[in-house]
Amino acid sequence: MVYNFSAGPAVLPKEVLQQAADEMLDWHGSGMSVMEMSHRGKEYMSIIEAALADVRALMNIPSNYKVLFLQGGAIAENAIIPMNLAALRSPAGKHEVGVADYINTGSWSTKSIKEAGRYCTVNVAASSADRKFASIPARADWKLSRNAAYVHICSNETIDGVEYQYTPEVAADTDGAPLVADMSSHILSREVDVSKYGVIYGGAQKNIGPAGVTIVIVREDLLGHALPFCPSAFDWKIVADNDSMYNTPPTYAIYIAGLVFQWIKRQGGVAALEARNIAKARLLYGYLDSTDFYSNRIAADCRSRMNVPFFLRDDALNDTFLAGAKERGLLQLKGHKSVGGMRASIYNAMPIEGVQALVDYLKDFEKQHG
Repeated sequence: MVYNFSAGPAVLPKEVLQQAADEMLDWHGSGMSVMEMSHRGKEYMSIIEAALADVRALMNIPSNYKVLFLQGGAIAENAIIPMNLAALRSPAGKHEVGVADYINTGSWSTKSIKEAGRYCTVNVAASSADRKFASIPARADWKLSRNAAYVHICSNETIDGVEYQYTPEVAADTDGAPLVADMSSHILSREVDVSKYGVIYGGAQKNIGPAGVTIVIVREDLLGHALPFCPSAFDWKIVADNDSMYNTPPTYAIYIAGLVFQWIKRQGGVAALEARNIAKARLLYGYLDSTDFYSNRIAADCRSRMNVPFFLRDDALNDTFLAGAKERGLLQLKGHKSVGGMRASIYNAMPIEGVQALVDYLKDFEKQHG
């Protein structure tokens, strides 16, 4: 048995891959592969409409929010967000950009801050960089701007392994600024009250599907504020008015995402998956905490359920550890180059049996080399 712990593109449910394989040459008797369908044909329209309906139901998305399928990943959204929101609360409207508040909790927050700085004034309202991103700054310590256009967080840091275990309240300190969250690596892994956010976005390649499609969930009153130089294909209002069909969408990636949404429904929905994810995380962290041969350096109250970085006591054993893991069918455990060590990404599609297999290997490796 092989278990893929890649951080993304990541493991997909086997049922989904099998269904996609079965339908590859002929989708539902149409005589066409989804890859070669017109995105405006009735066959494909039924696919995208079902995907939109299913994700709305799974996340209990309120009716005053639009769900957009875009391209470019979360990195592109790092630019698209200020292009659409930076002038939101500016007295001069679209002709003057305002201030955006960002909370820096890791590598992806850092990238978001750098990109947003190209389009607006960024206020880093709080940062855990001085703690090597091992925790999330306490909400009471955030220095928010009263006139912020929006407040941005990365609610799960894929590389550093920190995750918000709550939804921060920011409106009172900013005169109503919307909260914007990059949820790329934990969307659909836990229940979220969408109404507490102005915008939720994420690349699909963690819990939703293959790389190529980005999901954006945006409150309707935040549409229509794009800066004049924002490309039309990235103007959220234009995309929303055209039901994500302003240009050709990433059709096959959306199709696979739709199959994943159906799979989540069959598992019992997001609440059922959250319970599984809690159990998987407890199993892995529980063993890491039980020994000094391995270590996880993240504060216990903000450890990610999805991305678990860990380190061997002796870095000289890293290559031996990875080689042994590969022999056991445990793949993609090498940590990100900026952090080092190891990382196990245990997304929705990773069964608890895979986490148990990893824990068994951790124990055996410690016995051999401890």
